[in-house]
Amino acid sequence: MSQMNSSQTVSMISSVRLEDEKNTLIILDQTRLPNETVYLELQKLEDIWDAIYHLKVRGAPAIGIAAAFGVYLGVKGSSADTYEEFFEDFGNAKQYLGSSRPTAVNLFWALNRMEARLEQVRERSVAEIKAALKEEAEAIRAEDEQVCKSIGRYALSLLQPNWGILTHCNAGAIATAKYGTALAPIHLGQEQGYQFKVYADETRPLLQGARLTAWELKEAGVDVTLICDNMASIVMKEGKIQAVLVGCDRVAANGDAANKIGTSGVAILAKHYGIPFYVCAPLSTVDLECQTGDDIHIELRPDSEVTSKWYEQPMAPEGVKVYNPSFDVTDHSLITAIITQHGIAYPPFADSLPEMFRKEAASKMG
Repeated sequence: MSQMNSSQTVSMISSVRLEDEKNTLIILDQTRLPNETVYLELQKLEDIWDAIYHLKVRGAPAIGIAAAFGVYLGVKGSSADTYEEFFEDFGNAKQYLGSSRPTAVNLFWALNRMEARLEQVRERSVAEIKAALKEEAEAIRAEDEQVCKSIGRYALSLLQPNWGILTHCNAGAIATAKYGTALAPIHLGQEQGYQFKVYADETRPLLQGARLTAWELKEAGVDVTLICDNMASIVMKEGKIQAVLVGCDRVAANGDAANKIGTSGVAILAKHYGIPFYVCAPLSTVDLECQTGDDIHIELRPDSEVTSKWYEQPMAPEGVKVYNPSFDVTDHSLITAIITQHGIAYPPFADSLPEMFRKEAASKMG
């Protein structure tokens, strides 16, 4: 494990990268922010699983990138002589990593893409197959950087200079290869002099807004104000907010979107106050086989995250029952638009989201 020099800026930070010659996955440990900027050097598949499960690497795109590199490292040392033997080793690594975060569709998207590449090169030698898997994982990372920049440009077209923007959780540069999804337009706007005023929900219970979003934006020179989750209503009522930007972990075919717990409540407030609510989502996060939000499995997290994690002493009576879902689902009726790398999808999402995939297919053919 190595610690990054504190003089580095957010634009220089890479949340996930591969050092292939060392058989090592390097991740920015987001559980240590904002007090320490620490990179972890992971070589064992078990450590990569642990990093994903315990949110050391988090954010749907970053999880997908980590999974792609992780499954590659998991089979790089395989002693298999045949494709069949290698495929079995790959399947075991894929299944294991897939159990780390059941709600994150990017995790399965990346693992399935790696498997598809494996099947494409099945006639090659095992050494050549390993090289192809490495190239695919690197491609996933490189593509995500471009995807985030494109999402940022589309989102920025919906915003005006000097607007107040509310965010929930963290969908920034450290949750992706670069730029972020929901924070991409803010970073791009900062470069172009938009002078946004951002209000970051702290995002209980793991405080991703306080620890990560506030840190990232402050480091980037953005005017950011941290608020408690239960203050979202008052800043909207006072006219401080002109738009809400959030990321997501999964979007269903009808536009229902799963994101960090509390997002749905923010969307309900935005609807009440007539404020546009935008979901920023790479198409890898959109699952057209998932018909509605009712089909999305919601992960439950440990009780201690609510009762004691951030406190010097427990802040709840010992033995009290705790309900700690990690995500909630925002109903499609509350969402103004879903912003993808291929354009802006408006309701009805059952029509507009497939159109985004058609645009993606056309861009690949072109």
